[in-house]
Amino acid sequence: MSRIGRAPVPIPKGVEVQVEGTHVSVQGPKGKLERTFHPDMRVDLQDGKLVVTRATDQRQHRALHGLTRALLANMVRGVTDGYRVELEIQGVGYRAAKQGNNLALSVGYSHAVEVPAPEGIAFEVPAPGRIVVTGIDRELVGQVAARIRAVRPPDPYKGKGIRYAGERIKLKPGKAGRTAAGPGKV
Repeated sequence: MSRIGRAPVPIPKGVEVQVEGTHVSVQGPKGKLERTFHPDMRVDLQDGKLVVTRATDQRQHRALHGLTRALLANMVRGVTDGYRVELEIQGVGYRAAKQGNNLALSVGYSHAVEVPAPEGIAFEVPAPGRIVVTGIDRELVGQVAARIRAVRPPDPYKGKGIRYAGERIKLKPGKAGRTAAGPGKV
């Protein structure tokens, strides 16, 4: 049996969970999340914990077992604590600014790139070189952060661009230089 799948998901105080067949809704202090799971997975509410069981030991059901439990745990954590992803901008003249709910990025293009905030996502810009993406849906927070990083991914030669906080970029050495005789001549 899946080690992750068989672990029950504890429900903290202040969080309400409603299970209707394969549809689960979780409401907490930060908001409400809903999701419909695979029909072969069974989600039960027992003694203040969510328990996931699977129909058979087929390979697909074993994979879905752990996935379903992990998604439920992410929903519960999202409505209680929320999720945040921090990004750093490196490069001369590269910066971010918040315009209303949207994010304006000046990252070396001839124009500022505008990133709209989807519903449930908030941007913070504590400094011109830092961006914080917050929300209750882990999947959406990660997707928006990846979309912002894709505007100007880190350059492998100079290191300029948008990266996750703490991400290390291995810089390439570049060209080694030409000899006086020229390429191919000895």
